[in-house]
Amino acid sequence: MTVNVKDLADRIAGGMARAVVGSDRTSFALTVALLARGHVLVEGVPGTGKTLAVRVLAMLLGLDFRRIQFTPDMMPSDVIGTNVFNPQTAQFSLRPGPIVANVVLADEVNRTPPKTQSALLEAMEEGQVTIDGVATILPAPFVVCATQNPIEYEGTYPLPEAQLDRFMVKLESDYPSEAEELDLLARVASGFDARHLAASGVVAVTTADEVVAAQAAIRAIHLSDDVRDYVYRVVAATRKHPRLTLGASPRAGIALLLAAQAAAAIEGRDFASPDDVKSVAQLVLPHRLIVAPEAEIEGARAADLVREILGSVPVPRA
Repeated sequence: MTVNVKDLADRIAGGMARAVVGSDRTSFALTVALLARGHVLVEGVPGTGKTLAVRVLAMLLGLDFRRIQFTPDMMPSDVIGTNVFNPQTAQFSLRPGPIVANVVLADEVNRTPPKTQSALLEAMEEGQVTIDGVATILPAPFVVCATQNPIEYEGTYPLPEAQLDRFMVKLESDYPSEAEELDLLARVASGFDARHLAASGVVAVTTADEVVAAQAAIRAIHLSDDVRDYVYRVVAATRKHPRLTLGASPRAGIALLLAAQAAAAIEGRDFASPDDVKSVAQLVLPHRLIVAPEAEIEGARAADLVREILGSVPVPRA
């Protein structure tokens, strides 16, 4: 099946704009992760549209969607499923958990303890879950979109580094600008209701087969030796930076490479450039880094250091 990735991305962006104010960056991040077979972490204070954006994406894709509302008392079996005894047949039968879906919204993932958070690891990394020793393959495409409140909020459990590294991109959901919030209020005054997205024209714009074909097309985007070398040098620079105690892993380099391919395809090109790497670096790298305590006290943020690294690593010429 041939697919026009740019056209698909434009359809997703157009549908997102119908319900999410200032959706350009959100749509780009979600589409990059979807096409590159990655997962998304959306962080922001309550009420900034994190859950809404993921719900809209699921409706636009028209795929099987499940929502997991994480709470402190949730167990791993509540996520992946369990075997249930049927007294009528005297046999156990598998009851899959909500993770068995195409699009999974892991809402407020840092409200649940690490034991339950870790239930997502196998699904995100291997596309399967193991229940009582039996592996269940997850449907394709498969994407986890997790939301979390800032770690400063009471009742949160910070995601460990190993789990953060499984998210291809992290998107910061901040307060809207004045113009965006006024637009939002105008929409609501005109009848927009986030509980009834279909009434706003949010309908499926693609199919599972088209998404899978687009994911395959991403891997055919050309990557020159110079671009691959540039990706390595950016990632390696995070490991040597004096203000970082933890640099990006090899998995981060792979994620940066795949995300750059997706960004190129979204722009309608069949080759990736250093500019594509730069366009996704702030989505892929900061959440994987740990700022040195003394630098953090001075106000340094991982995103600032990534920006500094991108400015210092030589960009290969065309």
